[in-house]
Amino acid sequence: MSERTVLISGAGVGGPTLAYWLARNGFRVTVVERAERLRSSGNPVDVRGPAVDVAGRMGILPRLREAATGTTGVTFVDAAGRCVGRMDMRAVQQAGEVELPRGDLASILYEASRDHAEFLFDDSIATLDQDARGVDVTFDRAGPRRFDVVIGADGLHSVTRRLAFGQDSGLVRHMGLYVATTPLGGGAGAGRDVLMHNTPGKAVAVSPTPGGDLAFFLYRSPAKPGFDHRDIEQHKRMLADAYADVAWRAPGLLERVRAADDLYFDSVSQVRLPRWWNGRVALLGDAASCVSLFGDGSTLAMAGAYTLAAELAAAPDDPQAAFRRYETGHRRLVDPKQRNIGQASALLVPATRRGIMARNLATRLWPAMAVAARLKRALSGAPVA
Repeated sequence: MSERTVLISGAGVGGPTLAYWLARNGFRVTVVERAERLRSSGNPVDVRGPAVDVAGRMGILPRLREAATGTTGVTFVDAAGRCVGRMDMRAVQQAGEVELPRGDLASILYEASRDHAEFLFDDSIATLDQDARGVDVTFDRAGPRRFDVVIGADGLHSVTRRLAFGQDSGLVRHMGLYVATTPLGGGAGAGRDVLMHNTPGKAVAVSPTPGGDLAFFLYRSPAKPGFDHRDIEQHKRMLADAYADVAWRAPGLLERVRAADDLYFDSVSQVRLPRWWNGRVALLGDAASCVSLFGDGSTLAMAGAYTLAAELAAAPDDPQAAFRRYETGHRRLVDPKQRNIGQASALLVPATRRGIMARNLATRLWPAMAVAARLKRALSGAPVA
């Protein structure tokens, strides 16, 4: 059997994880990434459940723990910075679970896979033309090449999904929220509470990480016509408009946003496709099934990458059968996670003043374990009573 070639689009979380495991199984792997370098910004993400096992098998758990935020809880504050409620997240943290900045996770996964795969940065897939034996690919910069299989791990705004499935191939649904983060710099800040201030439909927070604090914005809004996920100046204007009337630390954080060249901003959306593969092209992670804002995307991308690599290794001459088994197995993890964004957003960004007061009161009256467990269930996709 000749060496099988695989092109992966996207060097975030799922792409490098898949590259590592495919290379371990004898595939020749190329990863193409639109950005010039790895993105350093983004929300803190969780590596939990099946992803902990994947990370352990890759030998990267010590690195993940070194980069962990060590967040102790969420303290809700009023406009004067006074505590009005708190949730202790350590009370329900699962064994082995790690929260760390998304950029750190992507960097660690890239370092684990870069010696086993070819990485093409500052490039993107331009066209895909597949037949029964392979896929002809043209790139924006590199010369045309042919691969046995192409995998799109290129996120919510997947180019691979558009090229292989068409513009209207599935449902990309705006969930009524926009999210932004930007690093604030400074000294190491891990091991403290997230400080969060709410006004109706808006949350602004400062989150500690080992590399310094991170500013976090989450607000309710219908989909904005003409929204461009790559237009940083548009993003800055949207944040300035949304938070113009918010007190606490918001004015100073907006000043940091105006000067930032590393701002993550996007719609909180879900992707629901009837099928994750078409011929010799398949989708992974957010490109196939973007879950929500709340942390599970990275866990599911790593778990899905491991499953997909195993299925391709088991059937290298029949990628459609491998894709079918991968999707059948991995949907059991994904589908329950897409259901509870409403409950989770109601806890983090209540839509009304009454909702904010009820949430804050609940954190003071309920046992700490019950409050944390309720949030944890909401964020993980389990039913919330």
